[in-house]
Amino acid sequence: MNVLLIGPPGSGKGTQGERLAHRLGLEHLAAGDLLRAEVEQGTPLGREVGDLMRRGDLVPDDKIIQLVMPRVVAAAAADGYLLDGFPRSVEQAEEARKLAEDSDAAPDAVIYLDVPRDELMRRILARARTEGRADDNEETVRNRLRVFDEATKPLVEHYRERGLLHTIDADRSADEVTDAIVAALPD
Repeated sequence: MNVLLIGPPGSGKGTQGERLAHRLGLEHLAAGDLLRAEVEQGTPLGREVGDLMRRGDLVPDDKIIQLVMPRVVAAAAADGYLLDGFPRSVEQAEEARKLAEDSDAAPDAVIYLDVPRDELMRRILARARTEGRADDNEETVRNRLRVFDEATKPLVEHYRERGLLHTIDADRSADEVTDAIVAALPD
């Protein structure tokens, strides 16, 4: 099974990605973690996208596709994947679909984690205190939420029109959210 996990910053994509990958036996691919690793390692890609990420801006489509899609294709060929944080725009989704169709790596389901805005801010600022993520300061968070609204939120309708979308109320305990996602996935 191949599953995309989308939602605004702070909606629980990372938490649910890890839980679901373990529970369903899928490889968890987190686009944000892959990008942060590139920045930390000082790779050419990391040097190119580091400032964009610190501001909360989207990484150019060609760069993120180049990083993520080979891993998606490999995971799909194995036991399947649970991908969070990609795609972040309809354009990325369309480009990824073209690449995925050739290798049977297209998503079987798309999970949208829906959380009220005030709860997102609370979660992200709490995470900043505990994890110390550079992209979790208040100015960057507001920009990331704006970017989500402008670029990523249209994905919800994009995947709904294709019959792949399952909206999950993620404003509850992690266990309840995990159970709701598993119940929503196709057999």
